Amino acid sequence: MESAASTPNPVVRTAALCGVVAGGLCIGWVLFLYATDNNPYGPKRTLSNFFIPIVAVVSQVLLRRYYADGPGLWKSIEVGLLTTLIAAAVAAAGMYTFAQLAGPGLIEQHLAEARHLLESTKALYLKLPNGQQQYEAALLGLAQTPQAFAQDEFAKKLLLGILLSIPGGVFLRK
Repeated sequence: MESAASTPNPVVRTAALCGVVAGGLCIGWVLFLYATDNNPYGPKRTLSNFFIPIVAVVSQVLLRRYYADGPGLWKSIEVGLLTTLIAAAVAAAGMYTFAQLAGPGLIEQHLAEARHLLESTKALYLKLPNGQQQYEAALLGLAQTPQAFAQDEFAKKLLLGILLSIPGGVFLRK
């Protein structure tokens, strides 16, 4: 077992390694969807949202190997949050790059599919209070540019990662 004294900044090293791996998994998932003729911008893309919280908890487990008595609460939470931040940034950069390289035709195809799905559920929206406003907000909320897809990717992954890495850090502090 290595000690924290023999490894410079184990929190940052562990978070960087795990964050890049998780972000790479997210990029790989988008590329897999594209290669298998699935919509890489569609609902199946959200399955990659679970990679980041899982890897954040794995980073907290890996951090424990550097500390004989456990990393403590703050270091454990810190490595989870930093892993989440790095992974979300890598995934967002990958999504932006993919969207730029794939071109606007794929985005237009996605928007047509998304509008068709929304139109088919419009009756359900209209049954809800303020349903028309919710339906219009859903139409306006569709990402239409590479920047919007990257921002959506970053925000969703960051939120889910933070929500699960904090309890993981509390549980894995010793």
